[in-house]
Formats: sequence, structure tokens, C-alpha cells
Amino acid sequence: MGEIKQKISYLKGVVEGVGIKDDTNEGKVLNAILDILDQIAAELEDISERQDEMDEYISAIDEDLADIEDEIYDYADEYDDEDDDDTNYIEIECPNCHEVVYIDTDVFEDDEEDVICPNCHQPIYEYEGDEEDGEDSDE
Repeated sequence: MGEIKQKISYLKGVVEGVGIKDDTNEGKVLNAILDILDQIAAELEDISERQDEMDEYISAIDEDLADIEDEIYDYADEYDDEDDDDTNYIEIECPNCHEVVYIDTDVFEDDEEDVICPNCHQPIYEYEGDEEDGEDSDE
């Protein structure tokens, strides 16, 4: 910005050096143009300062956001790791309603209970009893 102000000052010196008087039509026009150029240079300097402040502010916000993202993603990764260790799901299409459902594999460990669809509430997997002996556990 200093360069623009220097050039405007130089132009003012040239106008004075050439001998253009303020009371002539040409002098009035040139001085009005130089005054406008001074105002434009001052506004540009102000905008540049504000832009620098905004850049610093945005950088600080970006750093804060990066810290927050790291915290959230670290927490999510920890949660996912814990979840993966404790629970496993399988994807099954219900033979009754044909919806894809996710069933905790622990449900299949209890061989004496039916697996029920959470959508249609019909059995996806039915307990058949002890087929080797031909006996049913209900008998």
C-alpha cells in the first residue's frame, strides 16, 4: 500500500512542478483526481489491514477446528474400536418381510431361542430343539 501512496505523492509533486495552478480548470480537475486517488489508497490500506486481521482470525479458527476434529475423530475411533471388540453384527435378509436387518451374533449363541425380525416380528431363525435325539426340549 505504501507504494501506491508514494506514486500519488509523486504525481502531486509533478503537478506542482509543472506549475499547474489550483485556480485553473485543469488544476481543479487534476487536484480532484489526486484527492480521489488519496481516498482510494486510504480505503485500500484499510481493507488490506482488515484482510490481514481476518486471515489471522481464520487461521486461529482453523487451528481450533482441527483440534476439535482430532478430539472427535479420536473419540469416534476409540468408540468404534471398543464397539468392534464387544459386538459383532451380521447382515440378514428377513425371509418374511425381505428387509435387511443387522443381528448381534451373540443372539445365535443361545441355541434355545428364536431370532425375531425387529421389523415384522416374525422368526428369522427358529429353534428346532435337539434333533439328534428326536426330542424337543419342550417335552
